Amino acid sequence: MTVNAPLLSVRGVKTCYGNITALHGIDLDVHDGEIVTLIGANGAGKSTLMMTIFGNPRAREGRIVYQGRDITQLQTHEIARLNIAQAPEGRRIFSRMTVMENLQMGAQIAEPGHFQEDLERIFTLFPRLKERIGQRGGTLSGGEQQMLSIARALMSRPRLLLLDEPSLGLAPLIARQIFDIIADLNRRTKLTVLLVEQNAFHALRLAHRGYVMVNGRITLSGTGKELLDRPEIRAAYLEGGRQEATAEAR
Repeated sequence: MTVNAPLLSVRGVKTCYGNITALHGIDLDVHDGEIVTLIGANGAGKSTLMMTIFGNPRAREGRIVYQGRDITQLQTHEIARLNIAQAPEGRRIFSRMTVMENLQMGAQIAEPGHFQEDLERIFTLFPRLKERIGQRGGTLSGGEQQMLSIARALMSRPRLLLLDEPSLGLAPLIARQIFDIIADLNRRTKLTVLLVEQNAFHALRLAHRGYVMVNGRITLSGTGKELLDRPEIRAAYLEGGRQEATAEAR
């Protein structure tokens, strides 16, 4: 992949919750058209970094630059209007709204003339959502809610998608479908994705590049294959993913 100026550049970012420092000077780049994954144990700071990029919480130190613009101090709604979308950890759909209403909320910042076209594209990616179009979000299964969370983000026509733990709590087969959809979107539309994922095996296979976070610090980086091949990564993160992959193949 040709290396140009990053679409997203994070430099020296420090984030705190009160007196507790969650991120200790994070450096990370995401180039246009890449899938970049961030792996690490629970509590490593992965989700905090995703939320910091999206403006809440704010970085205490450092800079976040998107398309050459410093967005470190922008409000979340201002960041969303720069063609960045987030599918957060825990899905956070509007549970009392229908599937259609959730998708309409996602499309609020997109050009209205594209709504029907985008809706058809979403239903091609997630045919289950078309079947559930009038159903309230809170009554969907966990997998359907995750599909809706991603679909709602895609309705804003993002150039960069921040995707936080998309496989969390899902059956292996459903999780694999989610990963396949992400790969297909990247391949066909060049959607740029920053992915936080505990399933390191699938995440690193999917990603062009990856970063490893430990206790709020980036400790390793490389291509997905390079990280998969490192003995310390295999020992720390991959055993469960490999067992899961083997179980899926049976």
